[in-house]
Amino acid sequence: MKKPLGSNHFRIVSLAPSATSILCTIGARNFLVGVTKWCSEVAPVGTLPQLGDCWHMDSVKHILKLKPSLVIGSVPYKQETVAKLLEHPINFLAMNPRTLADIANDIRMLGGIVNRVPRAERLVHCMRTDLAAISARCRTTKKKLRVYCEAWPRPRISSPPWVAELVEICGARMVLPSGEKVTDEQVAQARPDLIVLAWAATGDRAKAEAAYGVAAWSDLPAIRKKRVFVISDELLNTPGPPLIAGAKQLFRIFQETRLQERTKC
Repeated sequence: MKKPLGSNHFRIVSLAPSATSILCTIGARNFLVGVTKWCSEVAPVGTLPQLGDCWHMDSVKHILKLKPSLVIGSVPYKQETVAKLLEHPINFLAMNPRTLADIANDIRMLGGIVNRVPRAERLVHCMRTDLAAISARCRTTKKKLRVYCEAWPRPRISSPPWVAELVEICGARMVLPSGEKVTDEQVAQARPDLIVLAWAATGDRAKAEAAYGVAAWSDLPAIRKKRVFVISDELLNTPGPPLIAGAKQLFRIFQETRLQERTKC
């Protein structure tokens, strides 16, 4: 790299909304020179140039024109798309967190890259504090709700591992392995008490009625009791600061469900 990390001339193109959210939260927005259209959902990117992402990129030349010192993407990505980018002498970082601990490490890493280490540590501390406060409110929960969270419907994919951690923090538990392809039959056999849909790249437009129409699910507690909920995609699928808002929504949904259970008893 010609410029040292943290230099005022260090230029970042972020193709990962999570990275954009982290950078803006730790006071490093000024390093960004380009983002994806998805970044505006999770960070104040203003009029920064909007590019493609690691799946669909109109042209690498749009990125090259911005003369980035670093391009940040995320896993999974489309191999052909990233290969075109790597044909050029560009520093490329692919973020691939799986757990909340991984996300904390990514925040620290980005803080080091842009010379915002104290701000990054503060963000990690604040996120942990917020999650600990939610967890404390669930300590007296005796019966954990059985939850299926979905990140994509076709093929059906369960939400990432960090979502399973958030579910546990909120006093419930995921009934299927996280971040994996699952079948209608697997969900039916798991018999979730409620279903949460947060379909990637759809905002809050996941369709609850789609779950109610699955033939194999007709006898599920979640379906019979009309407990299919939609949470905006970016609040559960962005491994960064937006997860706190996502956790709060999960907590509210679970608490309301428990209240309904107690009222019926």
